[in-house]
This record gives sequence, structure tokens and C-alpha cells, in this order.
Amino acid sequence: QLQASGGGLVQPGGSLTLSCAASGHRVSINNMGYYRQAPGKKRELVAQVTKGERTYYADSVKGRFTISRDNDNVNVNNTIYLQMNNLSTEDTAVYYCAIGFWKGLGDDWGQGTQVTVSS
Repeated sequence: QLQASGGGLVQPGGSLTLSCAASGHRVSINNMGYYRQAPGKKRELVAQVTKGERTYYADSVKGRFTISRDNDNVNVNNTIYLQMNNLSTEDTAVYYCAIGFWKGLGDDWGQGTQVTVSS
């Protein structure tokens, strides 16, 4: 399962950190990351990190968001963190963490967490 935490209400220019802890999986987790979906918009891949700590960021968050990963020795119970800085109203969305055992993401999903950026 994936246990997501963080999120909330922040003013523009502020920062938030999301975390997502994976547990109970019996195979090594290759990819971990976050999607987000704003009202009326398509779901967007925000950031992803592999077990080798290679990262991907959507253009809209590059330079502002940082994804990091704590790996256990067998990459089964991992935690990721999404540090979000200089937030704007465009970042308002429900954020979902997800994992992939081989390629991509989507083998398991965490519950969504709301991030609202508003003055």
C-alpha cells in the first residue's frame, strides 16, 4: 500500500512537502512518483524517481520541485518526498503518488492529497 501525507493550503510563493510511504509490496519498486489533477484538467505526471535515483520533472515544475527517495536495501519499502517551492495557483490540484515495479507508474496508487495555493 501507499500512504500519502502532506498537502494543505499555502500562499503563492510558499512551500509544501508531500511524502508517500510504500509498504507491503513483495517485489522491488523501480519507479515512484507523483501525478496531479486539477479540476477540469487532465492528469499530469509531475515528477518521478527511479530506484537508481534518476529523476524526471514536468516542465511546469522544473527548478521548483524536487523529488527524493529513501530506499531500503531491497527497494521494497520506500518513501518518496516531493519538496515544492515557489508554489503558484497553477499548482493547485489533487496530488497522487504512484509506483511502478518495472516500467512507468501505476502498479499501485496512494490516496490523493489536496494542495491548494491561494492568497
